[in-house]
Amino acid sequence: MSAKDKINNKAEDLAGQAKEKLGKATGDEQTKNEGKADQTKSNLKDAGEKVKDAFRD
Repeated sequence: MSAKDKINNKAEDLAGQAKEKLGKATGDEQTKNEGKADQTKSNLKDAGEKVKDAFRD
């Protein structure tokens, strides 16, 4: 996994966490759910990159 991919995935995860917390604080379920979805997407990308790395070794 390249460093750029790691940084992008982490940034997306952190943005998702912030969005989820904002949604919780404001009572906005849609924003909260979007934040969770962003985090899930980031985790899936990270897992995919790890699988690719495993096959490269």
